[in-house]
Amino acid sequence: MESQQFMLMLPVWYVVFLLSITAHEGAHALVARIGGDDTAYLGGQVSLNPIPHVKREPFGTVIIPLLTFFMLKGGWMMGWASAPYDPLWEERYPKRAAAMALAGPLANLALAGLGLLVLKAGLVLGWWEPLGAGFDNLVAPVDLNNGIAEGAGRMLSVLMGLNLVLFVFNLIPMPPLDGASVLAGMFPPARRLVFWLRSNPLGGLLGIVVAWNLLPMLLRPVYRIFTDMLW
Repeated sequence: MESQQFMLMLPVWYVVFLLSITAHEGAHALVARIGGDDTAYLGGQVSLNPIPHVKREPFGTVIIPLLTFFMLKGGWMMGWASAPYDPLWEERYPKRAAAMALAGPLANLALAGLGLLVLKAGLVLGWWEPLGAGFDNLVAPVDLNNGIAEGAGRMLSVLMGLNLVLFVFNLIPMPPLDGASVLAGMFPPARRLVFWLRSNPLGGLLGIVVAWNLLPMLLRPVYRIFTDMLW
């Protein structure tokens, strides 16, 4: 990636990243509060304002995203945030906890759907033409001199793609990902195993490694469904 384009894509990626993780954690916090756990609400996490989420996880929301963007030469951005919850509430109301866990990935799916809809509308209205040159470059402006249209197309491409990654990755049923909490809440026989893996220091690391290796295989068909709807 050329240096000028690299620096132009940095704010695009970071804005989309912050929006995506804020919506994810805000959805967790909102559904938890509806289910009777005010822990995240009292911490300010029931919000689309990224500041409470950044304050809670500055390393995962600022340092790691910027570091990975530079290390991967602008091709990707990684990081994390978190919303607190009451473990006793989770034990007492496992199905409510499962709903809380599911809310985050569903928020990402909704954002991916929003990106798809706006991109599709722009293609139909003649703002863009299909390009499909990369994860962050699905469309090109019909007017090549329209920098706003090019920037918007790139931002929406990242919005759709990044949120599909977050949706699929977080639903993999391996601790510490949301999919494990959904599994534990909905299927009592799996609860003991999930809780044991969570309590084991190596359980979370194992879960991340397994999920990361499964991600390409699981993401590919989901991303293909969205791009097929786009074209």
